[in-house]
Amino acid sequence: MIPNRLVGAACSDPFPIHSGLADTLAAAHLRSPDARDATVAHVLGTCAGYAYADTGVVSAIMTRLGLPRHACVQVAQTVDAMLIFSTAYLFQSECGRVVIVCFRGTEPRQLGNWLGDADVGREPTYLSLDDGAQKVRVHAGFHRNVRATWWAVLEELKAAVQGRSLANLAAGVERPLEALYLTGHSLGGAMAALFALMLCGNSAHRSIADRLRAVYTFGQPMAIAGPQPAAVERLGSKVFRHVVPRDPVAALPPATYGTFQHFGREYRLAAGGWQHSETAVEQMASLRAIPRAFLAFFAGERLRRPSPYSVAHHAPDYYIAALRPSNRVTEFGDPA
Repeated sequence: MIPNRLVGAACSDPFPIHSGLADTLAAAHLRSPDARDATVAHVLGTCAGYAYADTGVVSAIMTRLGLPRHACVQVAQTVDAMLIFSTAYLFQSECGRVVIVCFRGTEPRQLGNWLGDADVGREPTYLSLDDGAQKVRVHAGFHRNVRATWWAVLEELKAAVQGRSLANLAAGVERPLEALYLTGHSLGGAMAALFALMLCGNSAHRSIADRLRAVYTFGQPMAIAGPQPAAVERLGSKVFRHVVPRDPVAALPPATYGTFQHFGREYRLAAGGWQHSETAVEQMASLRAIPRAFLAFFAGERLRRPSPYSVAHHAPDYYIAALRPSNRVTEFGDPA
């Protein structure tokens, strides 16, 4: 596994979308750790959406968002027979103070990726927390994909903590890592949540975990089963899950595969914008709702019995549009 590294370009008009973004990210969640930040949500949601692209494309988007001359690292591992399709992007600000880790979601054209999403585990899969003192049951397919790139991503974060450049590990940056953000859409969101649990649940990684500001996910499926140990509840204050109504993925896996649940703070899209929800999305009763979710994508309201779900509402561009600020240009440079 050889990371792919590059240095982002400089900004040019009409960008950046967010001026002084590195300073904004470095300061976010310090005074109000439990409060959702709209700028952070837009940046991480856009990053998560473009993580399906190659390194050059997603790096260009991060430059446009407001991180010029960043270090971009792609860590990936694919093992078809093992249903492993794991890709993580790391973005280090030019100053070194901020690092974003973004996990790619399910790739639409990869059948094996979809099969891995459905693999909750023939036998329960457990994640050890607090140096083995506690365990929590996790989704086997999601956990396997996180583990595939775990050590490589961890090494990059250790280098950032040491003040080294992720574009060239032999060189240094102005400041060591201060603010770490984890994000992802769909499967990528579940991977981000599990990565955070693995990071914060073991004291050996405290030097990195102490720098974790927040986890922002978008259309994330459930990754853990109850009951939730104390370590999960503590981390939950740093997790901000975004759910668009009628997105079926947030209700997966269905209850027929076992009792899974969400953790963290949930924000649902409503008429007034993103609203904090006191109750989390519940599991779908069974997979029988999925075919109608696909029909709703093509037939819309013409269905005799409208489906409560539509796969169109899971698309990353749907989330990006809902997160986009109205007073800034889009990632394409057009007026929002």
